[in-house]
Amino acid sequence: MTEPDVPGLQRRLADFAAARQWQPYHTPKNLAAALSVEASELLEIFQWLTPEQAERVMEDPDTAHRVGDEVADVLAYLLQFCTVLGVDPLAALAAKIDRNELRFPVRGENDTHRHSSE
Repeated sequence: MTEPDVPGLQRRLADFAAARQWQPYHTPKNLAAALSVEASELLEIFQWLTPEQAERVMEDPDTAHRVGDEVADVLAYLLQFCTVLGVDPLAALAAKIDRNELRFPVRGENDTHRHSSE
């Protein structure tokens, strides 16, 4: 079996939805909502954990499996969203990193750090 790639995964997701006649439901709004729900389900795993517990979450096989499933759900809906709107997710990420590198230049050691993905 070959390594998965973004276009191949997008085709598999599109084929999966088409076989079940789900395309009418895969509107940008619905996919964005589903993406938000799945991201919230990922967050739910960590909701009441201390920072130390969160760092060790993958040590428990059951919890690690839940994390993997939710990551897969988030990625699946993001890829479907990108397919519907014609967004290349890797190109969008590369462009965003480029903008952030200009927006947040590397400063000296004593400068305050500010992190934002906006």
